[in-house]
Amino acid sequence: MKVRRKIIEINEELCNGCGQCVPSCAEGAIQIIDGKARLVAEKYCDGLGACLGECPTGALKITERLADDFDADAVQEYLDQQEGQREPEPKSQTYQQNQADQQKEGRGGQKPQGSLACGCPSAAHPESLGHPQGADSRAKASSSQSSGQEATSPTTTPSALSHWPVQIRLVPSSAPFLKGAELLVIADCTAVAYPSLHSDFLPGRVVLMGCPKFDQADEYIRKFAAIFKTAGIQKVTVLMMEVPCCGGLSVIVERGLAEAGVTIPVERLRITTQGKLLKVP
Repeated sequence: MKVRRKIIEINEELCNGCGQCVPSCAEGAIQIIDGKARLVAEKYCDGLGACLGECPTGALKITERLADDFDADAVQEYLDQQEGQREPEPKSQTYQQNQADQQKEGRGGQKPQGSLACGCPSAAHPESLGHPQGADSRAKASSSQSSGQEATSPTTTPSALSHWPVQIRLVPSSAPFLKGAELLVIADCTAVAYPSLHSDFLPGRVVLMGCPKFDQADEYIRKFAAIFKTAGIQKVTVLMMEVPCCGGLSVIVERGLAEAGVTIPVERLRITTQGKLLKVP
């Protein structure tokens, strides 16, 4: 059935066939065919744009038009075929529910309570990371909160946050704390995945955080361009998760620099879902 919805559009003239967009699509909707990235089938594209940030030539964009409706069942069947599996894995129901929730939210509906809203593979295939959940710590915190006391711990690390707000969309490009600063640009999830974020990265830096998957990339590019033009930023460190949908954060910063017409040193780092730090070459 054809519906008017958001879907990927590929500019073949700009596409150089590098294939960087292929692994970023959890649904497998994009493949390299005859040296160009092509949409395998409209029904496989969820229209959320995880692939956008991976294209070095700007050949990908999200457009709204009449297209086959996104079909989570067809996607799962297609992925199973790609993996050489004859029967769907138990993860199928979770995958379909996550995708249905994303589509409902993306079309103006409200996200069902308790659902996950992320189109990246780590959400489609949730994993236990093996970290202790700290039942004793939670019990102590609950006890302190119920008695009106501040929850404390011998290992509590003091906050190194030097300013507010921290969300990219909320920080004005003229904010005084940006002047001559060293900028730390982080994806939202890194604050949870990397336990030593405050001690290892925040001291001496101004932090801006956002989600390259669900936030407006164009808005962020304009914001960074304005900051880079006027704030005299000394250096930028980009901290992102090692999942496909997070790579767009680095591209956003790069395009902001290009639009501003300035050259600033940029260091790129990735955090694994296990909390390990990797340097991007």
